[in-house]
Amino acid sequence: MIQTIAVCGAGTMGAGIAQIAAYSGFTTLLFDIQQDGLDRAKAQIEKSLTVAVEKGKLTPADKDSILQRIRFTAAIEDCVADVIIEAIVERITAKTALFNQLAAINTAETIFASNTSSLSVSEIASAVSVHPSRVVGMHFFNPAHLMKLVEVVSGKETAPEVADTIYELAEKMGKVPVRVKDSPGFIVNRVARHYYLEAMHIAERGQADFSTIDQLLEAAGFKMGPFALMDLIGNDINLAVTQSLYDAFEQAPRFKPNVLQEQRVKEGKLGRKTGLGFYRYEQ
Repeated sequence: MIQTIAVCGAGTMGAGIAQIAAYSGFTTLLFDIQQDGLDRAKAQIEKSLTVAVEKGKLTPADKDSILQRIRFTAAIEDCVADVIIEAIVERITAKTALFNQLAAINTAETIFASNTSSLSVSEIASAVSVHPSRVVGMHFFNPAHLMKLVEVVSGKETAPEVADTIYELAEKMGKVPVRVKDSPGFIVNRVARHYYLEAMHIAERGQADFSTIDQLLEAAGFKMGPFALMDLIGNDINLAVTQSLYDAFEQAPRFKPNVLQEQRVKEGKLGRKTGLGFYRYEQ
């Protein structure tokens, strides 16, 4: 029975996951090696919960209870839990190094869930030295505390009962989980690549500007246009996913990263988190 959840990585995604875990009644630990990252995450969570109170979705007492269930720490030795969800940088070497560190201080029953959006869960598991069968994908979508979908990804070694437990955990968090076999981009990111890439091709050719493309697609029923969505996700993260799929599909032209996004990442124009991406934002 899951009682404690540790989330590793206090970026926008990690903070959102920690918030929904605590909201769902779980004792939650949010870990990051950077104290300023933890401070930003705490402020993000408090702001989100305050908005929920103002909208009448939570009482002030509810807000206080949720915050009391979250512990913020920069000490990895504190990361002992029934389920550990990593939401760190999108590099296999970083994720496997983290899981191997955590394996040394947790029991064999602890489930290691990766929030990776495109990397191979099988490859991550194969590099985990102890009980790789407990490694599974648990891919949330941004903003994690609001978006309902969670992809539960089974790698080659993932034990069926582990996938079942994570599926049930997602349901307890109020999410809509879908079972996915390990494959490049899983379902959503494989399909969504072309939402972003085709939009950038249109803009690159000068057929329409960013705002016009976004407005047209939103008018067609999409909740957010591709350029606004890339800025929300983070252009560095979005580009990394595109590059991952491009490599996984042996440089298939349809997945080739676009220069418009590559240039922005090179210049540090990552979107909302830096104040400038395809659009400009007030910090």
